[in-house]
Amino acid sequence: MLDELLGRAALKERVDELEAEKDRLERRLEAEDERRADAETARQEAERQVNRLEDKVTELEDRVDRLSGQGTEREFAAEARLRRGSLASVLDRLASYEGGPEEVFTAYVADGTDLPDAVREAFDRRTPLVRRAAPCLAVTDEHALLGATLSVPLPPAPFASWSDAVTVDRAWFEPTGAHTLALVRSDLFAMGTYEGRDRTAFHGFDSELKEQHSKGGFSQGRFERLRDAQIDDHLERCRAALEERETDRLYLVGERSVIWELSDLADVTRPVDATGEPEPALADAVDRFWTVDLRAL
Repeated sequence: MLDELLGRAALKERVDELEAEKDRLERRLEAEDERRADAETARQEAERQVNRLEDKVTELEDRVDRLSGQGTEREFAAEARLRRGSLASVLDRLASYEGGPEEVFTAYVADGTDLPDAVREAFDRRTPLVRRAAPCLAVTDEHALLGATLSVPLPPAPFASWSDAVTVDRAWFEPTGAHTLALVRSDLFAMGTYEGRDRTAFHGFDSELKEQHSKGGFSQGRFERLRDAQIDDHLERCRAALEERETDRLYLVGERSVIWELSDLADVTRPVDATGEPEPALADAVDRFWTVDLRAL
């Protein structure tokens, strides 16, 4: 009675209505969050499926090329992993190779699924091997006495040309001058400053990351949101550290699913599988980055 006389009854009813509306909106927001999380999970799975299908298409195209012609599968004549001294020796030999005018062919092939006609014509039946080796520097000569591909740590723009010598620049293969090489995983960051091959500074850290969803407690959607938020926070720390680097040149390596989020800062970005704690993981990543794969055709 007193509430009605003072006009508070209507206010209480309005408060109740607003609280009910708030509860309804909170439930709606939570449901929307769940839908967004499910949609993001579905998008990521779709991307993984697309990547798997693209890999399968490339594999099938490669197999068709390898089985074409005489119906036999071509293989590399030899394969080797080159580091430091062995790499320098191979580069010296390539640089010293001389042919007649327009007898030596060199190409940097960035994409094995879309080979230039000049590459196909130069390598003929060895073209499937170049496709398999790409991205790579591919060299041959008019008489097919020379035939090899090399992976390139610091690749040039794609080109294909005939000359009297192999077109090769040591700066594509060996570290020179001041640069930064950083390793980024979803749970780790490691960054080294280098002068040539000598490391002059190091910075690294680990980040906590929820690895798997267990029954009970969080819903799957909430678990995904929590893990994504942890990765986002980690990448923000990585970006801040990279922006404070001491050199202009940055080579970024690491986990395929996260390094592309930071690729706008880097001169070269490459997936590398380097495990362990920050400092030894960085040393492993540096070795992998500068190792060159040589394949004889």
